[in-house]
Amino acid sequence: MLNHALRPLGLLAASSLLLTACGQPPGGEADGTDSAAPTGTIDNCGHAVPLGTAPERVVSLNQGSTEILLSLGLADRLVGTATWTDPVMEGLEEANADVPRLADDWPSFEVVLDAEPDFVTASFVSTLGPSGLVATREQFEDLGVPTYVSPSDCAAGKDNTTGGDGTRSEPLTLETVYDEVHDLAAVFGVEERGEELVEELRGRVDTATADLDASDVTLMYWFSDSQAPYLAGCCGAPGAITRAVGAENAFADTHDEWPQINWETVADRDPDVIVLGDLTRESQTAESAEAKIDFLEGNPATRNLTAVTEERYILLSGQAMNPTIRTVEGIERVAEGLRDLGLAR
Repeated sequence: MLNHALRPLGLLAASSLLLTACGQPPGGEADGTDSAAPTGTIDNCGHAVPLGTAPERVVSLNQGSTEILLSLGLADRLVGTATWTDPVMEGLEEANADVPRLADDWPSFEVVLDAEPDFVTASFVSTLGPSGLVATREQFEDLGVPTYVSPSDCAAGKDNTTGGDGTRSEPLTLETVYDEVHDLAAVFGVEERGEELVEELRGRVDTATADLDASDVTLMYWFSDSQAPYLAGCCGAPGAITRAVGAENAFADTHDEWPQINWETVADRDPDVIVLGDLTRESQTAESAEAKIDFLEGNPATRNLTAVTEERYILLSGQAMNPTIRTVEGIERVAEGLRDLGLAR
């Protein structure tokens, strides 16, 4: 949920992997690729992404995409990253240290081209798509630079034409996040690494949710903005977290990805627990969890909420509230928080 406004028009098709023949790229495992990398193309949001020659100079335009590439051991291929809400995921600090940051928010098309990429990735259609905040995919592809956008943002049921962060008629699942890992691993010829990463993520979810029962708990997710707060609707990454822990989203009746909901409505719903985005960026009001708590405890419309009077807060990174591999981190932290609060059996 990096982008609250200026979401582009256009609903793109879902991503699926279309592998044709298999062949060994030059160097095989010696250059960090698996020994039998696929050739052909990936159908990604209606665009054909070529396989067979692993990119050497990659620009990742969103933090979520960057962290997948780093987790796949591809730091040496990254010549630029952009659009960050949080510190890099724990364990990736060293890998990320020497990767150039082109901008904390959205770089210009010209800045990206200056990095001389041979592949460009993004997590959101709003970053790289029709009316994209950086460019359209066609602008790069016309220059011979393939692009890739997270299938989470163009999956079946995701409509980006409705304004804001779009709507979902079908709930996001972690399988779509795992598909992104598999796709990018295939592009770079490191399928074994991709499979290992996905299996690790699945194991973490299983461990975090084992014997967890939070069926009587309502959760509200607050990403940012104190005046017109962005709260999670039913079906994005917070929905996947909520389903995993067996709780209920206080705003499960809205299909907007991140609707802006007034505090009076929040008071009527009176959630048991408030999950707070603890962001380090400064583009909205109440970005940090500390600022959010100060607001909640001082505002007349919110200071008497059950979650506020009982101090039932769970803190998540902004990336954990986005459809990324860190959504698994969100499941872990919400599960742990519910146990610590004595609300999960």
